[in-house]
Amino acid sequence: MAVQSEVCPAERKIVLVGNPNVGKSVLFNALTGAYTVVSNYPGTSVEVSRGCCEIEGVSYEVLDTPGMYSLLPITEEERVAREILLKESAHTVVHVIDARNLERMLPMTLQLVEAGLPVVLLINILDEAERRGMHIDIPLLQEKLGIPVIGGAMARKRGLSELRQAIASYNPDVKAVFGYSHELEKDLAKVSRHLTDDYTLVPRSIALLLLQKDEDAWALIKKAEPSRLEAIEKAVNDTIYERRMDLNLRISLERKRICRAILEEVIHQQADRAPTFFEKLAAWTINPWTGFPLLLLVLYFGIYVFVGKFGAGTLVDLLEGGLFEDYINPWVIDLVQKMTSWYWLRELLVGEYGVFTLGVRYAVALVLPIVGTFFLAFSIMEDVGYFPRLAMLVDRIFKKIGLNGRAVIPMVLGFGCDTMATMVTRTLETVRERIIVTLLLALAVPCSAQLGVIMGLLSEVPGALPVWVACVTLVFLAVGFLSARLLPGERPMFYMELPPMRLPQARNVLIKTVSRMQWYFLEIFPLFIFASVLLWAGKMTGALNGLVRVMAPAISALGLPAKTTAAFIFGFFRRDFGAAGLYDMHAQGLLSPRQLTVAAVTMTLFVPCIAQFLMMKKERGWKVSLGIFMMVTLLAFGVGWGLNLVLGFTGWLA
Repeated sequence: MAVQSEVCPAERKIVLVGNPNVGKSVLFNALTGAYTVVSNYPGTSVEVSRGCCEIEGVSYEVLDTPGMYSLLPITEEERVAREILLKESAHTVVHVIDARNLERMLPMTLQLVEAGLPVVLLINILDEAERRGMHIDIPLLQEKLGIPVIGGAMARKRGLSELRQAIASYNPDVKAVFGYSHELEKDLAKVSRHLTDDYTLVPRSIALLLLQKDEDAWALIKKAEPSRLEAIEKAVNDTIYERRMDLNLRISLERKRICRAILEEVIHQQADRAPTFFEKLAAWTINPWTGFPLLLLVLYFGIYVFVGKFGAGTLVDLLEGGLFEDYINPWVIDLVQKMTSWYWLRELLVGEYGVFTLGVRYAVALVLPIVGTFFLAFSIMEDVGYFPRLAMLVDRIFKKIGLNGRAVIPMVLGFGCDTMATMVTRTLETVRERIIVTLLLALAVPCSAQLGVIMGLLSEVPGALPVWVACVTLVFLAVGFLSARLLPGERPMFYMELPPMRLPQARNVLIKTVSRMQWYFLEIFPLFIFASVLLWAGKMTGALNGLVRVMAPAISALGLPAKTTAAFIFGFFRRDFGAAGLYDMHAQGLLSPRQLTVAAVTMTLFVPCIAQFLMMKKERGWKVSLGIFMMVTLLAFGVGWGLNLVLGFTGWLA
């Protein structure tokens, strides 16, 4: 999903930072009008959104960074966010925090300010805090912090004009200073007096990072001041030895003490206030007794009814069955046949694997309605604030398979696109977690288009859908359980920010859906065309028949007709491509209910598509990716073979 390009000839940069789920992306959209270029930060695959805006006649480039909790990074996302602060020379750093969690988020504001960065503090989600009976004295907080402080609710653009004014009139010469205890200040001075190079952060901030054993800060020093490295190391080691206590803890406690002093008389809480409906709903979603029934309702109405029935059923029938089959295809085929007598060209354009009759038809008529409805449902759930609560809800279950609730985010994203989700595994804390999630995504998490087509397909055959759900779920849990016990490594802690639940904003939902549809057309549509050309070449040269013959024994062992091989080959190009092939065969009456179910289960578990495989290779390397590829292939055919035997023996779906 990454696009590298020039954004705008900006004179200045605005960098948005803050914890996850505090509204950075909403602010980014409000500032830029949602004109975005999504790019990978150099050396990583963590995405950074870039856009441009104009404030009082000056153009700015706006960078939306990944969520971070501190200047001391733990995850890859936090490391990328800090790299941006270190290297991008921002005119203004807008620290976005949640008004309901001021005391917990303010220590990072202090870190940004003491690093010498040009900070503007945006207290977002103020409307929600006010509904909870909180009153925040913004002018008093601004006076105590010594930096511009804006209160707002970016989802409703409240405070946006004040923020733009604060950015335009920002005075970088005004520097706020917060004092630590006498002992800590003395230690900082002892280390920082050895730092003489010109750093993006002030020496005092670098000294704080060195005392907290930050590896990146040490690497920076080694590169910038090799001649003074010994003296700096001695000053840091002497301080650590002299204090004989955890300096991370000491510095953290000092910051909390300063924050409590700053917030004194700033926050006033109204007593005896009744919770609102959304506060009650938020509590229900994380309570297992009410959360799982709510999850089933979301999956039934959001995925099965809206995506499976409406997207994969009604809309596909309308586009594929009505528009393409009745009008567009006959017209295009007739036109091509009149224009050329060359067989190979007719086959390339409108043949069995033709660019138009297969590539364009699959991409536009079969997959686009399913992807579009999924993106819409996904954007609504995202805007409501449901996903972080889902992570909380499933945390205990995920721990059984060696993960925590945080892993549910790439899993849910996998139902949109496994390639994107594989990239998002970088947000997980440990390598062990990333490998387990990558394996489960490749094996048992179908993408939206494949899921929609399969659900639409199986829902027409009584009993087939429960068998498919049971098989895929059992394989998911069994492989996850075994992986958690076989793979060595540290088990991570779980911590996640919970944004408020609220009614989705139509504009935000629309922008997110359109952005994702745009990505589909730019990145995925060409793959359909490429796959159809490759299949055409395979047919013309006989290579496709050779591949079909090679796979024939495995397909035969599953009890499937030989023609199903082509659908599996399609599936390697795109998961949904293969599912669409099954859809075609089912429509022609070539598959019995038992064959359809076995084929759907095997194809769901079958190898990841080529885009996902390449992403796996990029994230995990050749060795792990090829290992996952082989394991997934063997498991898929093994489960399909076993299922065929069980269905044949019991007579189910005969």
